[in-house]
Amino acid sequence: MMKDDVMRLRAQANRVATGCLRAGRALVLGLVMLGSATGTALADRAVIAIGNAFDNLDPHQVFDVGRVASRLNLYDGLLRWEDNPPVLEPWLAESYEISEDGKTYTFTLREGAIFHDGTPITAEDVAWSMDRILGINKGAASLFVDVIEPGSTRALDARTVQFNLSKPSAIFLATVPEIHVVNMDLVKEHIVDDDWGQAWLSGHEAGSGSYALKRYDPAIGFQGERFAEHFIPWGEKYLDEVEFRYVMELNSRILGLIAGDFQVTDAYMPYDQIKRLEESGTVDINEQESMRIFYGVIHNNRAPMNDINFRKAINYAFDYDSFINDINSGSVARDPLPMPGNIWGAPSDVEGYSYDIEKAKEYMAKVEEPVRELTIGTITGYSTTEEAAALLQAGLAELGVPSKIVSDPFTVLNARSMDEQNTYDIYFTWKSTYYADPHNWVGELYSSSTIGSRNNSYYSNPDVDKLLDRALISTSMEERRGLYEDAARMVVDDAAGLFIYNTKWFGPTSKDLKGQRFSPIGNGLEARWMYRE
Repeated sequence: MMKDDVMRLRAQANRVATGCLRAGRALVLGLVMLGSATGTALADRAVIAIGNAFDNLDPHQVFDVGRVASRLNLYDGLLRWEDNPPVLEPWLAESYEISEDGKTYTFTLREGAIFHDGTPITAEDVAWSMDRILGINKGAASLFVDVIEPGSTRALDARTVQFNLSKPSAIFLATVPEIHVVNMDLVKEHIVDDDWGQAWLSGHEAGSGSYALKRYDPAIGFQGERFAEHFIPWGEKYLDEVEFRYVMELNSRILGLIAGDFQVTDAYMPYDQIKRLEESGTVDINEQESMRIFYGVIHNNRAPMNDINFRKAINYAFDYDSFINDINSGSVARDPLPMPGNIWGAPSDVEGYSYDIEKAKEYMAKVEEPVRELTIGTITGYSTTEEAAALLQAGLAELGVPSKIVSDPFTVLNARSMDEQNTYDIYFTWKSTYYADPHNWVGELYSSSTIGSRNNSYYSNPDVDKLLDRALISTSMEERRGLYEDAARMVVDDAAGLFIYNTKWFGPTSKDLKGQRFSPIGNGLEARWMYRE
């Protein structure tokens, strides 16, 4: 019997076993749902309240922290970032080799790994997933389009996949976890008009992750049931079901956590709310240092923000001390850089801008274009963005610059930010860690090559591009460190953004929820380690 026949028979057996297992759970899961509807929570279930809608489940269409939970829990990659400081761990791959020229990466898959429908995960699924990311050209595609050509990723055999880069990439290995592997045959069944199955996969899943999709409503969120056959062995304690629920209002998330309706909620929130949770007696706080900068995105290619003098005036018109010490109670660290200060490659000699209205007026006097009303964007349900916008609005008023504040849900703000004509003049957001490398911040946010995808300030500086391009191919960490330091200094000198602070992660959970593991990549939303006591 040929190897392919053996794999086919194994897949059929797995499908039968999986179907029987799920049928046997149907009554139990129905009772779980009944418990959820009546406001009770069973011991093997947790509800995680998130302030961002899960409006698209396709792991190759979306690439943001707001919807990271669906990627982490429903899908797997070859490698995965875990813990804090983040460590790159083998995941779907058991090993890998890198060629001497840094252009060929060969991964060996774990034996026996299967998708949720019971079919084996093969190297062909990995190669097709890579081609799908490039073909869709959304989500994480910006990480790979410059170094991987469509069709260049090859399955050498059922368990060996080879990535053939067009040029060396210093960040490729760090970004491999973003190649979420989809069930090729299943997705192909739902392709319509060469859409790579995007319409179908936006509301379904074709993964192998720790949890299989049980129920999905884009207005509410998604529920997953534990995938007992996952290739990473389960511990003695776990959650049989997890629900990621969209709860827009911060106060509703806080009250729900205190009352026990939710077991986990967003770990990044104003410090006064963290104290409120801590004092409730029903919530545990797990404070850790993070790598998540809060900043204002300035549209550098639209008047009057395309004038460096106006951008500098904006930077001097923001009251950093009041925002950090008064509004945030000193719970965050001033960070004047386009990257967190605790990542290598962050220059230590940059003081950044300070609140100085007189200096702001001096730069305003140099602005030649007429000044119009500015639109400042904020994220609905995230008071930090709203408070920052109000503070900036007050500073702009002192300069005689009119402005209006527009609040949108994260998904709307994210979509608008990628439309150069319809995006805001300035908007406030966070830049989180997708991979632990300086390029995650200054490289993605300010390289001309990522304009419209990750560079949503539409900033372009040829000198910065040269530094970032060199840093991407260098094999010397010390050389890369210096290049990123210089690039960061230039971006700050250009006042390309409004850089404010680095965040702490507070990890609020109900007291009976244990096992949450925090990594700056994923923000503690990987449910497979969680359990309830």
